[in-house]
Amino acid sequence: MPHLRIASVNVNGIRAAARNGMSSWLDVADVDVLTLQEVRGQDEHLEAALPGWTFVHDEATAKGRAGVAIASRTPALASRTAFGPDDFDSKGRWIEADFLIGDRPLTIVSAYVHSGEADTPKQDEKWKFLDAFGTRLAELGQDDALALVTGDLNVGHRELDIKNWRGNRKKAGFLPRERAYFDRFLGPAGETVEGVDGTTGTGLGWVDVGRRFHGEVDGPYTWWSMRGQAFDNDSGWRIDYHLATPALAERVTAYHVARADAYDQRWSDHAPVVVDYTY
Repeated sequence: MPHLRIASVNVNGIRAAARNGMSSWLDVADVDVLTLQEVRGQDEHLEAALPGWTFVHDEATAKGRAGVAIASRTPALASRTAFGPDDFDSKGRWIEADFLIGDRPLTIVSAYVHSGEADTPKQDEKWKFLDAFGTRLAELGQDDALALVTGDLNVGHRELDIKNWRGNRKKAGFLPRERAYFDRFLGPAGETVEGVDGTTGTGLGWVDVGRRFHGEVDGPYTWWSMRGQAFDNDSGWRIDYHLATPALAERVTAYHVARADAYDQRWSDHAPVVVDYTY
């Protein structure tokens, strides 16, 4: 059965990733659509790193920071970067592109959520982003749509998603309030959902493809600190996601985290998340 292979990865700088082996990985990965976060460059750098691909790209306001893109073998039908309230700077953090999967429209998002820092203005920006995220998920998920949000979402939803979850309960990325957003994003559509922080809200019905595919297991992790022995010990975080509408989630046939075989073979501190969708 024909499939569309979609990979998502935080490249930690497109120029560095290209220098360190991303191209060699792409040569054998057989990817149709590649969503990128932390591009940290301009169009010319994407063109140099991804010859033969087409792409849509949204640079961050501050040069050398953030940046999201969606690269594809065939051009997107349309793209959008509008996100959140008018007074909120989301540049370089959210881009949508429309494709066809068979004869049906498919919207793919590359998202880079703020890392945040507990009890600081950085965390306030993250709260604003997560609020806007929920609003947009509700819109994208209407009417049995095929839609997919990929990217570095900088929240470990459950204890299974972080090796050292006990030591991170008061740190950005695993705060109960952050995790409660995901409880609502992934809760049954239209039902009242109680978050891990005790708040309640309405479930949006989206599907965490990685968790559904792997079940109740640790990880598989997608990011490891460059410090210490985190990678060698697989002491990681699962913070890179494919979130799919139910109609699209039913089309998943394969999911894997393309973890490097060894520390010195990494071309980013994140591993690509690769999923096949049938059409």
